[in-house]
This record gives sequence, structure tokens and C-alpha cells, in this order.
Amino acid sequence: MKQKLLSGLVAAAVLGAVSLPVAAQNLAIVNGKPVPSTRADVLRQQVERSGRPITPEVENQIKEEVIAREIFLQEAQKRGLEATADYKSQMELARQTILIRELFTDYQKKNPVTDAEIQAEYDKFVAANSGKEYKASHILVEKEDEAKAIIASIKKGAKFEDVAKKKSKDPGSGARGGDLDWANPSSYVSEFTEAMLKLKKGEMTAEPVKSQFGWHIIRLDDERQAQLPKLEDVKPQIAQQLQQQKLGQFQEDLRTKAKVE
Repeated sequence: MKQKLLSGLVAAAVLGAVSLPVAAQNLAIVNGKPVPSTRADVLRQQVERSGRPITPEVENQIKEEVIAREIFLQEAQKRGLEATADYKSQMELARQTILIRELFTDYQKKNPVTDAEIQAEYDKFVAANSGKEYKASHILVEKEDEAKAIIASIKKGAKFEDVAKKKSKDPGSGARGGDLDWANPSSYVSEFTEAMLKLKKGEMTAEPVKSQFGWHIIRLDDERQAQLPKLEDVKPQIAQQLQQQKLGQFQEDLRTKAKVE
């Protein structure tokens, strides 16, 4: 059967046939029942949407999946499972899910994100993140007395990075010796930002800084003009974000307009 199917496809391609023979339109015949190749097309589209390339191996997996489903489907039908209440309720849920998904897909096709909208969103991002960014390090502890003792020990020669690794209760930066990497000042809580901006490069706070997280010892390591990504580099992410926002607003509008009693 496989050889006949392949030869039929090759012949059709060579002759430039407008439509394939009936046999070639079937993926296989299971227990005498033809299995249309369109079932494989649907699975192939799902795989492509997931970003997986369609290799010959994947094509074979799709074919085997379609055949296996037909075998199991026939057995389920033979046992009369289509008539059960559980099957019918699950089918109704599946129908609702598919139809709702089609509604959202239709909305997104008819309301695409425009280049102007992407540019406007990027401009807002630039306005909010332009200016200077700072590279700071900190040691976070629970008590003020402990923070003061750490400041005293660093002033006497203890290495900031070593103390951060041993004492800081911020596990992320603590493991890096307190390093918080480059960030916009607005990334931090206000108390931290206010204290950091008063420091000169290489300076450490003379007194602990209290925030909702505990007591900070802050050191300013460097500062520079903010290095923002170009529009081309973030355009796909912005488009996806705006698309989700539009869809969310569409859903909210429908809920608001609906009369629920």
C-alpha cells in the first residue's frame, strides 16, 4: 500500500494533475475503512504552530499517530462509547473550547496590531527607561544592629563580596557577592533608590537603609546612560503584548455588555 501511495503521488506531480487519485487522498485504510490524509494535515498544522520543524521523522510520527487514533476510534465505536453521557458531556465542552478559540482567532485576524501602535508602545518604554542606569551591590539583613556591624567590618577591611555571600538574605544577589547588575533606579523600592542616588561611584552607605525587605548596605559600583534595545529587537515581544492586551479588552467588553441574571 505504501509503495502504491508514493508512486501515485510521484505520478501526479510529474503529470501536473489537478487533483490526486482517490487512493492518494487517503493516508491509509484501517480494517477496510479509508483514513483521509486531511487528518494528518490538521496534526501537521498543530505541530507547525508549536514551532517544531516538519522533518521526515515528524511526518512519519504524524502518520503513525493518525493511524493509531483510527484504530482506537474504531474500537471505542464498536463498544458503543459514543452513546455514553460522559462522552457527550466531554464533546460539548470540546465544542465550546474550539468555538471560543475560533472567536478569539477571528478577532485577532480582524484587529491586528499596527506598526503605529508598536512604535507608540516603544516610545513609552523609552520615555520611562531613558536617562541613567546604575550598577549597585547590596547586603540585606533582618536587623539594624547586624547591618551596622557589617558596615563596621567592611570599613576595617572585610571584603564586601565575601560578606554578602555569607550574610545577605537576598539569595540571588548574595550568591553573586551582592551584585544587582545594571538597572533603572525605578526598579528598586523608593528607600533603596533614594540612598543609592546619593552615593558616588565606589561609595557605600555609611548607615543601613531600611525597606520593607529589611536593612540594606548599599554600594554604588558604576553608572552609565541607559542602553535600551532597538525597536527591531523587541518588536515581536511588543506586538505579542499588545495583541494580548487587545484580546483581553475584547473579552472584558463582551462580559460587560452581557446580561447575566
